[in-house]
Amino acid sequence: MKRFGTVFALVAATLIVGVSAHRAGAEGTPETAAKPSSAIYWCGSASDGVCSGISTTLGTCPDGKPMNAGHVIGMEGTTALVCICGADCTCKIDPKDPTKCGCNKPIRHIDLAGTGIYHCSCGAACDCNTISDKPGTCKCGKPLVQVK
Repeated sequence: MKRFGTVFALVAATLIVGVSAHRAGAEGTPETAAKPSSAIYWCGSASDGVCSGISTTLGTCPDGKPMNAGHVIGMEGTTALVCICGADCTCKIDPKDPTKCGCNKPIRHIDLAGTGIYHCSCGAACDCNTISDKPGTCKCGKPLVQVK
């Protein structure tokens, strides 16, 4: 019986070490690394300017309220053109009214200068609108460029 207990303890220790090593190795792998997208989050109401906080991940504003969510539908220099219909929406600029996105919401202009956010700079003809908080590659395959 003592031998069974010793073998059991060794097997359990091996499993624990193996699982821990696997989890440590998984951090930073492509499956767990932040993936570029067009989602953007900010603090401030739709009528206010951006008060404090622009991010590529959902968070909480300094006043305790949840961040607003939208998606980038274009860039003009350092300014992101953002549809405020939510992070998961995929609409584009309304071809009949360039002040609105396809879901009839107004387009918000958010200056990304100094935020450290990276964006796709593949030109006006590109519609991948990729942003990220880390360097990487756009959905179209070009490298992301940090907004300065």
